[in-house]
Amino acid sequence: MAKICAVTKRGSISGGRYSNRTRATQFNPCGTVRRYPNLQKKKIYVPELKKTVTITVSTRGLRTIQKNGAFRTLKKAGII
Repeated sequence: MAKICAVTKRGSISGGRYSNRTRATQFNPCGTVRRYPNLQKKKIYVPELKKTVTITVSTRGLRTIQKNGAFRTLKKAGII
């Protein structure tokens, strides 16, 4: 299963470490690192459908569901 949020469609990004030596010499001994979103597996009850949906969602996606409502957000994301 891919590490992608079901609501926001955010996945991993490639970032880099930046050492103090890099600032002085323009040489990057640290390399790159993959950064993942904070994903949670949640059961969300949708009152309009009278059923529970299990989704893998980021914490930002949970805030979106809290703000806009479960049915509206999940319908826009194409989950239901």
